[in-house]
Amino acid sequence: MKKKMAMILIASMMMSLSVGCGNGPQGGEASEENKTTETVAPATETIVSTGTKKVGIIQYVEHPSLDTIRESTIKALEEQGFVDGENITIDYQNAQADQSNLNSIASKFVGEKTDVVIAIATPSAQVMAAATSDIPIIFSAVTDPLGAKLVDSLESPSGNVTGTSDAIPVDETFELCKALTPDVKTFGFLYSAAEVNSESVINEAKKIAKDYGFDYKESTITATTELQQAAEILASKVDAIYVPIDNNIASAMPVLSSVGKSAGIPVYVGADSMVQDGGYATVGINYEDLGQKTGEMVADVLNGKEISEIPVATLDHFYKVINKTTAKAIGAPDNAEGATIVE
Repeated sequence: MKKKMAMILIASMMMSLSVGCGNGPQGGEASEENKTTETVAPATETIVSTGTKKVGIIQYVEHPSLDTIRESTIKALEEQGFVDGENITIDYQNAQADQSNLNSIASKFVGEKTDVVIAIATPSAQVMAAATSDIPIIFSAVTDPLGAKLVDSLESPSGNVTGTSDAIPVDETFELCKALTPDVKTFGFLYSAAEVNSESVINEAKKIAKDYGFDYKESTITATTELQQAAEILASKVDAIYVPIDNNIASAMPVLSSVGKSAGIPVYVGADSMVQDGGYATVGINYEDLGQKTGEMVADVLNGKEISEIPVATLDHFYKVINKTTAKAIGAPDNAEGATIVE
């Protein structure tokens, strides 16, 4: 009996030892879980400590002027020490002139708690400003920030929005017209009805047209698909066409250029890129300079500067630009004092 009890006791001890050293939930797997937790935690801490900030870019549509602003802004940020993929992450989104796309992009940036948003062109800035009062917004290529209700003061914005304006002097374009094509008596003002920036410039043009001896007719479009027909009808009634910095028309400038050439009339425009795309002439700003200033403002925000301390910037250097190929096509002068000539 004693021998039997001893054997039972030895067997019990061996079973206990086997359970304690097994690969069940209380053994090896628990150790592996603890080991995994220890390796994940330091990696999470490393990601947080990088301090990478999110910079969103919402661009209304692709055309050379707006593309130049974007590229120059990113370059200026790099010069200020903010490099995409290193200490900032840039998320570029293009709405392709579609309102629903603008709304979706704005919602995306708000939902992701983007640190600062660059809004290129008036429609982009308006949608972004309506979507958030917290995220700093730096706009660019907004002709009339007050008229667009983006700021209540150019000198000291009180909200979360400031930026750079591409306002240009319409009177200098009229002066250029008098010098290059003095026979022009009636202008055709062509613009997009939904673009506040275009309407603002055209209203100014209407006010001063008489001072330069011009009559005018106007025509509006709501989409680029309407441009050719509207331009052809207008061209049959006027001696020259004037288009402000209008994003829809700029994105389809070759269409308008073709109409002007066919009618044999000059098309004066609001941006140098529109001349490069076939417009006849402009007195405008340099969009690389505008992007440079925009980038400097964004850098200020990333460095902690308050929006109220960043006034809206308007460039005061203007350039004459003439398209030599278009000039030849319509029988107009291909040069002027101090002008940049493109083909």
